[in-house]
Amino acid sequence: MDLQSLWFILITILFTGFFVLEGFDFGVGILLPFMSREDRERRAVINTIGPFWDGNEVWLITAGGAMFAAFPEWYATLFSGFYLALLLLLVALIFRGVAFEFRSKHDHPAWRNFWDWSIFGGSAVPALLWGVALSNFIRGVPIDASMNYTGGFFNLLNPYALVCGLTSLTIFTLHGAIFLTLKTTGTLQERAMGFAKNIWVPATLLSIIFMIYTLTETDITRHLGVNPGVIPVFSVLALVSVTFLLKKNASGWAFAMTGVAIAFSTITIFMGLFPRVLVSSLNPKWSLTIYNTSSSPYTLGIMTTVALIFVPIVLIYQGWSYWIFRQRVTTSSDLEY
Repeated sequence: MDLQSLWFILITILFTGFFVLEGFDFGVGILLPFMSREDRERRAVINTIGPFWDGNEVWLITAGGAMFAAFPEWYATLFSGFYLALLLLLVALIFRGVAFEFRSKHDHPAWRNFWDWSIFGGSAVPALLWGVALSNFIRGVPIDASMNYTGGFFNLLNPYALVCGLTSLTIFTLHGAIFLTLKTTGTLQERAMGFAKNIWVPATLLSIIFMIYTLTETDITRHLGVNPGVIPVFSVLALVSVTFLLKKNASGWAFAMTGVAIAFSTITIFMGLFPRVLVSSLNPKWSLTIYNTSSSPYTLGIMTTVALIFVPIVLIYQGWSYWIFRQRVTTSSDLEY
C-alpha cells in the first residue's frame, strides 16, 4: 500500500468517526426544541451532549488538517468551489458552540429560547449540508483541467444532493433520539423513544431512495474504485433492524445499529470514489485523485509517523471522557449548559 492510499483510508476513518459521533449530538440539537417543555428539561437534554460535542468536532478538524497536509490540491479545490456552503456550515457550527456557552449566562426566557433555537439551527444546517457535500463528491461537480471549480453555489443544490442531505438529516436525528433514550430518564426518555420510532420511517425510506438514486445519478457502477460488496446492504439492514430493537427496548443495540448504518454509508461513498477524491462532471479525466492532488512522499512519511504517535493518545482520551460521563442525565442535574 502506498502512502497516498494509506492517507485516503485515514481520512475516510476520520470522517466516519466524525459522522458517527457528531451525528448523535447533531440529532440531540435538532430535537432540543421539541423534546422539552420547560427550561429544566431543555437543560437536561443539552447536558446529555455537554461533555462530548466539542470533543466530537475534533474529528472534523483533524480530517480537514489531514486533507490539507496530505492532499493540498483536493483541499484547495474543495474549499474554493464549496466556499459558500462551507462558510454557511462554519457559521452554523460557530453559532451552535456559542449557544452552548451563552444560554445559561442569563435566565430570561427570551434569551434562553434564542440560544436554544440557535442550537437547533446550528445542528440542522450542518446535518443537511454534510449530506449535500458528500453526494457531490461522487456525483461530480464542474472542475476544469486546471483543477479549478467552475460552477456556482446552486450547482451543489441539485435534486440528488438534496435527497442525500435529507437522508443525513433524518438519520442523524434518529441517531440523536436513540442516544437520548440512553442518557435520559422518565418523561424525557419516553419522548425520545417516541421520536425515535417516528423518525425511523422517513430515515429508512430516504436511505433506500438515496441508494437507488446513486446507481442512476452517478458513474459509480462504471468507475467503481473499490467494490464495497455487501457493506451498503448491511448499512440498510442495520437501519431496518432499529425498529425491531426499539420495540424490545434494546436502545443500546439500536444506537449501535444507527452508528453502523452511518459508518457503512460513509465508507461505501469513499470506497466508490477511490482513487478519486472529487469527480469532474465536465470530463472524467479531469477528476481529482489521490495521486494528482497529494503532497510529496517525504511529507506523507512525516505525517504518518506523527499520526502513529498522537492518534492513539487522542482516542484513549476521548474514550476515557465517554466512560467518565456515562451516567444518565436527569432534570435535577447540577450541570449548566
